[in-house]
Amino acid sequence: MELFEIRQGIDHYRSRLEQLGESLDLEKKEAKISELQKQMEQDGFWDDARAAQKVINECNHLKDLVESYKKLEETFESFAQTAAILKEEMDQDLMDLLEEEYNESLKTFEDFEIKVLLSHEYDHSNAILEIHPGAGGTESQDWAEMLYRMYSRYAARHNYKVTVLDYLAGEEAGIKSVSMLIEGDLAYGYLKAEKGVHRLVRISPFDSSGRRHTSFASVDVVPQFNNEIEIEINPNDLEIDTHRASGAGGQHINKTDSAVRIVHKPTGITATCQAGRSQHENREQAMLILKSRLYQLQIEEQEAKLAAIKGEQKRIEWGSQIRSYVFQPYRMVKDLRTGYEVGNVQAVMDGDLDGFIFAYLKSQIE
Repeated sequence: MELFEIRQGIDHYRSRLEQLGESLDLEKKEAKISELQKQMEQDGFWDDARAAQKVINECNHLKDLVESYKKLEETFESFAQTAAILKEEMDQDLMDLLEEEYNESLKTFEDFEIKVLLSHEYDHSNAILEIHPGAGGTESQDWAEMLYRMYSRYAARHNYKVTVLDYLAGEEAGIKSVSMLIEGDLAYGYLKAEKGVHRLVRISPFDSSGRRHTSFASVDVVPQFNNEIEIEINPNDLEIDTHRASGAGGQHINKTDSAVRIVHKPTGITATCQAGRSQHENREQAMLILKSRLYQLQIEEQEAKLAAIKGEQKRIEWGSQIRSYVFQPYRMVKDLRTGYEVGNVQAVMDGDLDGFIFAYLKSQIE
């Protein structure tokens, strides 16, 4: 690598680092750290161990972000000074050392970018992921089940726990809908990249003529919130009914009207749960899911207003097609938002989604 290339790279990454610092709002982060540290010094801080641990985790996360930023800032400043010295007088040993350290710093920078992109307060939450087939009957229902398997495999790869909240089997094959809770740190932060319509092109196993078919399924992802989230819900706005659960779950689940469905009439948002053994348990879980979706709706409305104020043209439309999976005549999975693609279709269907997720996250700050 030539010196001028390294100097251009240093300028490029310093500029990107500055943009990241602006998006982080470092002054606000440092003020929050001071506030949390004062809380930790107060008498009775450990009276509620769970609340105390939450404060400590938040403080450590913010400190990690701020310290990582400052360390990278110092690193690239040092690189710039060394490059300036080499421009005046070339020293090959120093040049080799600069090139080695510069290349090593790029991985650190990439990791920091991901940290920044996953620094929203709800990114560390568990994720509620839903899959709904598009029009096309058995074809799209089978595709929805394939996606369900893919995300289950992805969760297993990351040691996330999966709980099926609601499952509606297809009449011939596949599924009509599935809702799953994926528990683990940053589950929502990563899986939010999967929200949208997924398209499959293949020779249909259900068509005796062996023709190619195109199927669609939508994936929706929201963070799971707990009762600490304050969402006002008028009981008169809710329509609640019970029904017999379907799918896997054992004799008790399938023999009682334990499944609960709640509809929020003003928005049309629906929450269903059949994972619990009792109607009461499912009703509580369905209410939490409803609150999560209503809170997510508020977040999206705020972001849309902010984008309008900033005059941003790029908008993420719910339900937009995000990825294409081609099984025939060639084999390829391509993300339509980032251009990232792979030819190993089977690996993707076995849950190897990290490349797609990281490409999407990085695209949000480029």
